[in-house]
Amino acid sequence: MTDTPTCNWPSKSGKSYAHEIYPIRTIFSEKVGNYIFCKKNAVSRWEHQYIGQAKNLKERLGNHEKAPCASRHGATHIHAHLNPIESDRLTEEKDLIQNFNPPCNVQLVA
Repeated sequence: MTDTPTCNWPSKSGKSYAHEIYPIRTIFSEKVGNYIFCKKNAVSRWEHQYIGQAKNLKERLGNHEKAPCASRHGATHIHAHLNPIESDRLTEEKDLIQNFNPPCNVQLVA
């Protein structure tokens, strides 16, 4: 994951997380990280449909149970942030979900 466009996602805590931007059909390598199913809206701003984390992006994103929901909401891209430390991934996931309340996330919103 290099030489790829990025997007900074602000969180509820005020921290910003840089994610690399990929088409939704990208096949990822076996890397550890956070991800966001998203699309660009009418004013060319990224909108999130689902936010998550994975120990193996290739395995998790290859057949994601929330992909149909994200697709119904117009997801066209996956934003990925390599993040090898589990506690950091979980913190980032929760922090972003609490800030954005994505339509396909049903956990961690409170």
